[in-house]
Amino acid sequence: MTLKKADVQKYLEAFSKMKVLIIGDVMIDSYLIGKVNRISPEAPIPIVSVSEREYRLGGAANVALNIRALGAKAFLCSIIGKDEKGKIFKELLTAKSLSDEGIIVSNSRKTTVKTRVISGGQHLLRVDDEHSHFVGNEISNMLFNNVVKIIKTHKIDAIIFEDYDKGVLSEELIVEIVAIAKEKNIPTCVDPKKNNFYFYKNVNLFKPNFKEFTEGTKSDIDKIKLDVLETHAKEFLINQGIEILMITLSEQGIFIADKIQNLHLPAEIRDISDVSGAGDTVISVAALLLASGASLKEIANLSNIAGGLVCEKTGVVPIDPKELLNEF
Repeated sequence: MTLKKADVQKYLEAFSKMKVLIIGDVMIDSYLIGKVNRISPEAPIPIVSVSEREYRLGGAANVALNIRALGAKAFLCSIIGKDEKGKIFKELLTAKSLSDEGIIVSNSRKTTVKTRVISGGQHLLRVDDEHSHFVGNEISNMLFNNVVKIIKTHKIDAIIFEDYDKGVLSEELIVEIVAIAKEKNIPTCVDPKKNNFYFYKNVNLFKPNFKEFTEGTKSDIDKIKLDVLETHAKEFLINQGIEILMITLSEQGIFIADKIQNLHLPAEIRDISDVSGAGDTVISVAALLLASGASLKEIANLSNIAGGLVCEKTGVVPIDPKELLNEF
């Protein structure tokens, strides 16, 4: 089935009635934007004369932004530090009309900040200021209680695990939340990283990129050999009890499979500016479509197009539903 504009409009209308819980690592995406006019006399590196500084919500918070941009209500559960950047993070939530009821402020953590230095639309440098060790059992239990409270208080239509390996998610927390979701028939969707890769058993949708899949499964696969990828993907999907496995292949498009079929959709031809944040958009669109009862091909098709659209923008930005509609 080929998606038409009316189909996309129908799904966007369905999204507006949904509530999504996002659990994972949040961060601030900081941008230093300026011009390079000379090379440093101290080392062979460019000197950037900064003309603009900007803070944006990143990580799991960018997924919440995407969910909200698509018309659904987003609930965010995560940890930030009791620091200046933590205050900025909360201010950004307020500015974007996102609730902070699931956010825990910790004295033992620092708020993750990724600073990108940009000149002429090009990234020159990224600096990560963060803690990535496990948050600890006490804080993890508090986070679990927040998750349970939100599920009880609001009718949640989908849960997204947004895992950046920064220590918020642990095996015990993942297993407990997936069990609750199964009990309440809430679909679970995962954007994974390496450390917790095999802990997401029995989830409904698992979306690594190609690098994450090969690293997580310790597989030596050529991206263009789709028959080999299919074999590894089906084996992983069955062993993990996953309903749908969707692997983003960057310039090669998207591979998606369930226990019955698998599909490969080629990438849309785009003027790529910046790939950061594209995975956040893909998991957001895929989760809402899954909760709406979309087909495997529809999930892959619309997620693929949405991910490509945000790659045309500089920096981490959520999807614009009007632009998504215009693609059809």
